Amino acid sequence: MSSENSSADDVRQVWDVVVVGAGPAGASAAYAAAVAGRRVLVLEKAELPRYKTCGGGIIGPSRDSLPPGFDLPFKDRVHAVTFSHNGRFSRTRRSRQMMFGLINRPEFDQQLVEHAQKAGAELRTGVAVQRVEQHGSAVPDRRTVAVVLQGGETVLARAVVGADGSAGRIGAHVGVKLDQVDLGLEAEIPVPETVAEDWKGRVLIDWGPMPGSYGWVFPKGDTLTVGVISRRGEGAATKRYLEDFIGRLGLAGFEPSISSGHLTRCRADDSPLSRGRVLVCGDAAGLLEPWTREGISFALRSGRLAGEWAVRIAEAHDAVDARRQALNYAFAVKAGLGVEMSVGKRMLAAFERRPGVFHAVLTGFRPAWKAFKDITQGSTSLGELVRTHPLAHRALLALDRRQADDEVSSRP
Repeated sequence: MSSENSSADDVRQVWDVVVVGAGPAGASAAYAAAVAGRRVLVLEKAELPRYKTCGGGIIGPSRDSLPPGFDLPFKDRVHAVTFSHNGRFSRTRRSRQMMFGLINRPEFDQQLVEHAQKAGAELRTGVAVQRVEQHGSAVPDRRTVAVVLQGGETVLARAVVGADGSAGRIGAHVGVKLDQVDLGLEAEIPVPETVAEDWKGRVLIDWGPMPGSYGWVFPKGDTLTVGVISRRGEGAATKRYLEDFIGRLGLAGFEPSISSGHLTRCRADDSPLSRGRVLVCGDAAGLLEPWTREGISFALRSGRLAGEWAVRIAEAHDAVDARRQALNYAFAVKAGLGVEMSVGKRMLAAFERRPGVFHAVLTGFRPAWKAFKDITQGSTSLGELVRTHPLAHRALLALDRRQADDEVSSRP
């Protein structure tokens, strides 16, 4: 950007890219736009660091999407997974190589934001966005978006990236549509050293009692992150599952340092990813893996794409060019993350009906365990696996057929 343009923008206080939200998606978008040499402002309503309900598993695709030189603050490295089916049929599988690492979100998110700041992005915390305007008196020209803050202040931008979560203002502005909402409940439980040692390097995944539900134990030094997730609307049953789960594990006697809940929301297939000069990514776009509800890798990957395409939208001189760049962003998201989500939805539908089959296959069928390892380590993805491995493709088709047969047989 020339100094002449820069000084003109300073007078008008126009940023190239404004990112709303400083989680993994927002920090990734800010980093990508700042590395490209653009003036980037990140707006975050909370003060950092802040707690987020999340298991904190960093799988291969997440590691591969981090900025160069990012030193992951792992609390543990996972080499073993114990699977159980509603507390029964427990079996542990092990891997010589690390499958994934475990982090605390406040520390991880803070570090991501610091990388964006080092790349040149500016951060404002404690500011809440009230609305976004692309027309009207607050907008000086057609190349500008007005971000109106609570209190009345207006921030101007050439492009806006919404990364303010699934219930945020920017998703509502874009018109994001959601077709799967799940409730996650979680407890951070400090434990004695003898208990922590028993869990070191090993996680537990328990296929739960409600359709599509599961629980997890993620060890992080002297604390165990214990959580469960199931479809929204099953609040009482989900709470009971968590209490029973903690009791079965022998952890009921330890007082949680934090107990929290969170709704995860998956986008509908036809949900928009942009409106005018505004893009959405991460949770704000409803981007996460529908079966496992893993969201960090989706946030990092979609955030980076949003930052890169926001730079192009900021450079667009008219609405037609801005629209073209926004469509290119949507295509990039759907070609990668969209394919994974599509396979994940099919996996979830099959898992909801036959969790026992999934448990038996994962614990007793070596290729299934290898696929699980490959996905967590990042050497493949659900979409890639189905596309390139005939056995996985046939297995998914068989699950689809079985689901269709079940639906026919259940009709009156």
